[in-house]
Amino acid sequence: MHFGDGLKAAISSISSHKLRSALTLIGMVIGVMAVVTMFSSIYAIKALVNKNMEGMGWNFSIVIVPGDPGQQESTRSAFRSVRRAAQSVQILNFEDYLALKDKLEYKTIYGMIENNALFRRNNKDLYVRLRATENSFFSNKSFDISNGRLFNQQETDYGAAVAVIGYKFAQDHYGKGNPLGKTLVLGKHRFKIVGVLGSDQLNSGNGMNFNQFERDEEMKAVYVPLKYGVFRFGTGKGVHQIYLQASDEASFNTMKSRARQLLLSRHNMYPNFMFVDVGAMMLTITNEMESIMKKWSITLSAIASISLIVGGIGLFSTLLISIQERMTEIGIRKSIGATDADIFIYFIMEAITLAFTGAVLGVAIAGTLLTVVGNIIKFPLYLPMAGVAIGLSFSLIIGFVSGLYPALKAAGIDPIVAINSYE
Repeated sequence: MHFGDGLKAAISSISSHKLRSALTLIGMVIGVMAVVTMFSSIYAIKALVNKNMEGMGWNFSIVIVPGDPGQQESTRSAFRSVRRAAQSVQILNFEDYLALKDKLEYKTIYGMIENNALFRRNNKDLYVRLRATENSFFSNKSFDISNGRLFNQQETDYGAAVAVIGYKFAQDHYGKGNPLGKTLVLGKHRFKIVGVLGSDQLNSGNGMNFNQFERDEEMKAVYVPLKYGVFRFGTGKGVHQIYLQASDEASFNTMKSRARQLLLSRHNMYPNFMFVDVGAMMLTITNEMESIMKKWSITLSAIASISLIVGGIGLFSTLLISIQERMTEIGIRKSIGATDADIFIYFIMEAITLAFTGAVLGVAIAGTLLTVVGNIIKFPLYLPMAGVAIGLSFSLIIGFVSGLYPALKAAGIDPIVAINSYE
């Protein structure tokens, strides 16, 4: 018997015993569903973490800030160089930012100057977080505009006295009123409000919060063009931090090295700046999470595999019991020329076909459930190809192993005994 004939015979046998086949399939369906949904949960968490890290601009990024050169160099010659240069260098400044912006290859760059400004409203005084930056800050942080607009090119180039406010600042101080076009007085500064940031979509509706406290504080702040802060905040054109993000991991180290060389050349080799390697910190966190996820995957795989093994035991029992029911069939097949190998193929193909059919149904049901549940809870659930491949492969192995003994037993039956058993 060829494998094709064995497959046809197996399908015919399965279709002629629908109830028995359906009950046998249940175990395999549940087992594969468990494997696929387990992998889906792991992949969904990993995808969510990566998406949120990217959405907050944490991946492949560094922040350059003014720093203590003693923390950057450790050799005596380096310290002597620092002391000689210390009197002739400037702090990290706006020209440094422009040089980096012009000469480096990057995905995102922006400068930041922070200030606290006195705000008086309803006879109450409070200090507001006033930040000078550029539009790339908002896109990097995944902050959207809910009302108005961001800074236009002219306002950015000339440092116009305009402001974009966070939605929590707008709620706290303007209520349901429209703040667009109104004058905002912060200390000695007067700004025209041109935009309002929307609520933080990154931390809404997905069940996981990322750096929520800091992002809430950013929604209470007021943002003005970087150039306005450079010339009006009294920092002597100093910049508090410069954020750089590489396009990918491969270009990150090159970008960081070139940024350091460029700044050293501009500061007479005096390292009065520091690199806060956000990308490296995030890589460490990601690696830790990967390790935890792998351990969790092994645990869940073991649990899910139990369902498949139980399904395999059910398949084994069904095939073993069916041998007695089909003794006459086996005897007739052998009496008209079927060999032991033909009977073996017939039974083993039936076991594999049942297992594979259950696996396919399990994948289909799992995919449907993941889609429905994902839409209900507003959480991205994917049908992972790795889980599908493992579920299908493992089910085929279980089917073969479960059908091996019944197939060997059926193949070894004496045809005369099989025919006479009918009587």
